Amino acid sequence: MIFTATQIAGILNGEIEGDETVEVSKLAKIEEGTKGSLTFLSNPKYTPYIYSTDASITIVDKTFEAESDIKTTLIRVDDAYKAFSQLLDYYNMVKMNKTGIEQPSFISESAKYGENMYLGAFSYVGDNVTIGENAKIYPNVYIGDNVTIGNNVIVFAGAKIYSESVIGDECVIHSGAIVGADGFGFTPNEKGEYSKVPQTGNVIIESNVDVGAGTTIDRATLGSTIIRKGVKLDNQIQIAHNVEIGEHTAIAAQTGIAGSTKIGKHCLIGGQVGIAGHLVIGNKVRIQAQSGIGRNIKDGEAIQGSPALGYSDYNKSYVHFKNLPKIVDRIYKLEKKIDDNE
Repeated sequence: MIFTATQIAGILNGEIEGDETVEVSKLAKIEEGTKGSLTFLSNPKYTPYIYSTDASITIVDKTFEAESDIKTTLIRVDDAYKAFSQLLDYYNMVKMNKTGIEQPSFISESAKYGENMYLGAFSYVGDNVTIGENAKIYPNVYIGDNVTIGNNVIVFAGAKIYSESVIGDECVIHSGAIVGADGFGFTPNEKGEYSKVPQTGNVIIESNVDVGAGTTIDRATLGSTIIRKGVKLDNQIQIAHNVEIGEHTAIAAQTGIAGSTKIGKHCLIGGQVGIAGHLVIGNKVRIQAQSGIGRNIKDGEAIQGSPALGYSDYNKSYVHFKNLPKIVDRIYKLEKKIDDNE
C-alpha cells in the first residue's frame, strides 16, 4: 500500500512541513529509514538521526525544533508516538480488510455469518455455526459444530476451534491455537490401566481476548473453561479443563495451568510458570517467571520461586543461597574450632 504525506496528515490531523506529494510504502526505524519509508521521532535520544535519516516522511511532535537542515518531510502532531500507533492501527485495518469466501472452502448449510466476513481457502465451518459481522477467518482454519463467534473477530491461519466453543467480540486467535480440545481426563482401574473421562463441557472466551500462537485451551469436563474479557495470552500456553481466568489478566509464554484452577482479575503471570490444579489465585497477583505455584494465593501478592515464596522473601533467601558454600565452610570451621577446644 502506498500513502502520500497528504493522506497521512489527514489521518493523523497533522501539519505537513516539506513535500506534500511524497509517497511511502513501508515502515522503518528512524536510524534505518530509506527512501519510500515512514518513521517517527518521539524519544529525544534518537533526535540526531532525524538529520541523517533517508526516510521519506517522519512524524514528529509539534514542539520539535530543527537545529540544522532536514531532508525528510515532517508531519507535526501533538504526540508523535501516539500518532504512529494510530497509523499502525489504520494500516492493519486496511491490510486486513479482506472480504469474501475463497475456494476451496466448506461452509455448512446450517451455518450463519454476518456481513463483510472473510473466509480463507481450505477453511471448514461446521453445522449450526454462528459468525458475527466483520469476522476474518484465514486459510486452513477449522470451526467445529455449534460454535459461536462474535463481531470483529480475527482467526489466523491454522487455528482450530472445536465444537460448542463460544468466542466473544473483538477477539484475536493466532495461528496454531487450539480452542476446545478435550481436557486431560483419565481414570485408572485396579490394573493401572486408564480409561478416558468424557469431556462434555465447552470453552467460553469473552470479548477483547488475545490468544497467542500455539496456545491450547481445553474444554471443561462439565460446565465451561472460561477466559474473561480483556485477557491477554502469549504463545504456547496450556490452559486445562475447567480453568477460569479473570478479566484483564496477562500471561506470558509457556505457562501451564492445571485443571479447575481459578485466577483472578488484573494478574500478571511471567513465562514458564507452572500452576497446580484446584487452586484459587487472587486479584492483582504478580507471579515471576519460572515459579511453581502449589498453594492458594491471596489478592495482591507478589511471589517467586519453586515452590513459590513471597517475592521479597525469595530475594532475601536467594542472597543466602548464593553464599551457601561460604556459610557451610564457616560452619565447618566453627565446628572444628569447638572440637579442638573440647
